[in-house]
Amino acid sequence: MDSVFGLRILLTGPDGQVGWECRRSLHALGRVHAVGRDACDLARPEALRALVREASPDLIVNTAAYTAVDRAESEPDLARAVNADAVAVLAEEARRLDAALIHLSTDYVFDGTKPSPYVEDDACNPLSVYGRTKLLGEQAALSSGAASLVLRTSWVYAMRGHNFLRTMVRLAGEREELRIVDDQWGAPTWARSIAEAIAAIVARAGRDRASIADAFAGNGGVFHMTAAGRTNWHQFATRLLQRIADPARRLRSIVPIPSTDYPTPARRPMNSVLDCTRLVRQWGVALPPWELALELAVGDGRAAD
Repeated sequence: MDSVFGLRILLTGPDGQVGWECRRSLHALGRVHAVGRDACDLARPEALRALVREASPDLIVNTAAYTAVDRAESEPDLARAVNADAVAVLAEEARRLDAALIHLSTDYVFDGTKPSPYVEDDACNPLSVYGRTKLLGEQAALSSGAASLVLRTSWVYAMRGHNFLRTMVRLAGEREELRIVDDQWGAPTWARSIAEAIAAIVARAGRDRASIADAFAGNGGVFHMTAAGRTNWHQFATRLLQRIADPARRLRSIVPIPSTDYPTPARRPMNSVLDCTRLVRQWGVALPPWELALELAVGDGRAAD
């Protein structure tokens, strides 16, 4: 059955955690043209520009990104090409088409020194190449003149792909002890929660190109979109592994450690908690608490097995 919305939606990054879920959640809103890395290399701006012009979408949803946080320290040019330069192209083409743009960003645009949750207007001060290139992508979208929403999220996980959750499950079967950082705070956010929230925003915005562009022009800008609540990596890992039964598991203990005991090439913010009040107030959208989302994700993973 065709959607009553009938939107033409260009989705980048459909093989990533959020993109894969968006492919399903956006289907009810129209025809989704999903473009993966095999069809278009985001590091090649002219190919990306040609693809957008051929698709002529009403809405562009950009979930693609260079997300290898540590490797970005040694590949800054590639990280910038994907996280910033490609966003500039998408935004320019959205403006040319009078289309709308949704772009995903990150908590890593902040330095984590604020003791309370970050609001959208707090000063950005990224600590890593990844964070700096994502901030440049935000700026490209917002300065383009396109009707755009920038959605900052954090600690994204799913039951597929490369993420902290799947790494913990794998290591629990390989090691008797895990040493997990307990002084970095944030909100683990299920990819499906993000995708469903994006679909809800689009549904509220309108059913055609003009109405969505008008809605984004009037209520656009930067929004924080994470699960409710806060935790640290050690607590997240502990709760996760309590809920995933594995008779072959070798793990006996999960030891909390400070970040100084686990040095990485890229620095991480100590506080990644984002205040999502603006999203609720302007779009009527709120993500569930991280604990509930984790239960749903784990249950969904069992069902898939």
